[in-house]
Amino acid sequence: QVQLVESGGGLVQPGGSLRLSCAASGSIFSIYTMGWYRQGPGKQRELVASITSGGSTNYADSVKGRFTISRDNARNTVYLQMNSLKPEDTAVYYCNAEIVDIHTIPRRQNYWGQGTQVTVSS
Repeated sequence: QVQLVESGGGLVQPGGSLRLSCAASGSIFSIYTMGWYRQGPGKQRELVASITSGGSTNYADSVKGRFTISRDNARNTVYLQMNSLKPEDTAVYYCNAEIVDIHTIPRRQNYWGQGTQVTVSS
């Protein structure tokens, strides 16, 4: 079984920074694209940033220049460094990963973390 566990959310003032982490564990054979999504109050879930196994990144226009996604393949972990946070960044942030489970090679499956709350408020 595969699990994604997020950490690092919290309350921060506008202009502040937070770093989210997401560690994948369990019966992992390989991990492909990893990413962060968010869902604000009354909004649909949206992609924030993603990173391929080779390190190519993609960002939502609303976070370009402020957020940085990175990953440590040896630790099966993806990070999201969030700087210059704005109230509109308030949301539950979800980690997502495309993973091949050792029991279901070569099928890729999408896994989600439980979500971590980020609140930007003075």
